[in-house]
This record gives sequence, C-alpha cells and structure tokens, in this order.
Amino acid sequence: MNKLALFVVVITGLMLIYAGQDLPPFGDPDTAMYQHNMTQYFIENSESESGVSNIVTALLANYRGYDTLGETTVIFTAGMAVMLLLRRRER
Repeated sequence: MNKLALFVVVITGLMLIYAGQDLPPFGDPDTAMYQHNMTQYFIENSESESGVSNIVTALLANYRGYDTLGETTVIFTAGMAVMLLLRRRER
C-alpha cells in the first residue's frame, strides 16, 4: 500500500512540474493578465466605484460579490458536513 501511495504522489508531482512549465514568470508585468484592459480598468476605477481603497477587497466584495457568497456557502456547507460526520454520538 505504501508503494502505491508513493507512486501516486510521484506521478502527481511530475505532472504538476510538467504543467508548471507553461506558466508565465512570477510577477512579470508583460504577461497577458497584466496587459488586459480590464486590469487597468479595475486599478483606475475600483476605489471610486466601491469606496474601498483596497483593490482586492473591492473586487471580491463588489464586483464578484455573488460569486464570493456562493463560494462561502459551499465551504460552510462542506465544513458543517464534516463536523456532522466526525461528531461523537453518545449512547
């Protein structure tokens, strides 16, 4: 069983390393995500449209509010399910 687990971990690690070769360099300002016009729009207008000085908070709370609420609901539901499954039942 331990050999199978080690095999799965090694194969997964190799696949992640192989897939990571296509990622752009970390923090490179010339990547497509930094050059997109929406990025510049959010940098210039997020504070005036949301009233929040932190761009990340403005994006999560205002622009992606429903999406963030959905993710939070899923995480809360999963946490409650795990708590219910792991609770001890007294007899």
